[in-house]
Amino acid sequence: MNSIIERIKKKKLILKAVKIALGSSAAIYIALLFHLDYEISAGTIALLTIVTTKWATVKLSFARVTTMFLTILLAWTIFWHLDNEWIAFGIFVFLLVIISEMLGWGATISVNAVIGAHFLTRLEFTWQFIRNEIMLVIIGITIAIIVNLFHNNGKSRKELVEHMRHVEMQLQSILGEVAVYLSRETMQRNVWDDICGLEEQIKQYVIDACEYQDNTFSSHPGYYIDYFEMRMQQCMILHNLHYEMKKIRNMPKQAQIIAEYILYMKDYVVETNSPVKQINRLQNIFEDMQKEPLPVSRTEFESRAVLYHILMDLEDFLIAKKRFVENLSEVRKNIYWRKI
Repeated sequence: MNSIIERIKKKKLILKAVKIALGSSAAIYIALLFHLDYEISAGTIALLTIVTTKWATVKLSFARVTTMFLTILLAWTIFWHLDNEWIAFGIFVFLLVIISEMLGWGATISVNAVIGAHFLTRLEFTWQFIRNEIMLVIIGITIAIIVNLFHNNGKSRKELVEHMRHVEMQLQSILGEVAVYLSRETMQRNVWDDICGLEEQIKQYVIDACEYQDNTFSSHPGYYIDYFEMRMQQCMILHNLHYEMKKIRNMPKQAQIIAEYILYMKDYVVETNSPVKQINRLQNIFEDMQKEPLPVSRTEFESRAVLYHILMDLEDFLIAKKRFVENLSEVRKNIYWRKI
């Protein structure tokens, strides 16, 4: 699975490089058609504006247009009244950085510094030259927005759904191995390694879900982020369960009951299940264990206590999913669950 993730990363990197190369070249070409000065800067602006997501590009473009007028004002105020170029540019960049960071638009500094350098080189503040700089920015950000519209959201969503199914299968497999151990049988896999490996995969899936959210204009795209974060929480709970499980010195008979419950429960580790029935059945096991005769030895007492903690971990595991389902609106359920 890790090799598949690496291949996906490489494909995304290549696609990003192609988009930046084509966008930058197109921006320069259009600037040449308009006979603009410093036409190469249009390509640079497009390059710096084409980021990984649509929404980020739109937000950055808005910030570039807004701070562009501030840059022109700063350039006129400083360059027109100071003869020393290196001192003037230093003061210009100092104020530009301070103001941009205070506005939360630090990403615009590089392009605005380039525009400022143009004004410093020409020392021309005519409407014609100002129009030239405005056109460079408009062309660069327009091309960036257009290029980033070409994003295969359908494929991205399909991959996220495949990742969801993979996570569910892995969780079911891990729970199956836990049940095997509680049944006094030899585990076929290293559960600790499986949990750690799954956590690393889910971290990448969260990143992919965030990228999908920022690349789609559809409603409720945060569903996938919430889903993978819920599964990550369940992995952390399984860490605790595995840690408790290793403390058992002598497996008591009640462990078989928990093993049978886990085998029952793991089949419901699916996207659309609300684990209310599984929680109720777990509560019955809690009540039945309380009716058991008291342990007769220290070892049995410690083992029974560990089993009780395992039951509590299983309850937390189910509650994590229950909260995820409860936080879903009916609109979200209709959008995502009906497609399964």
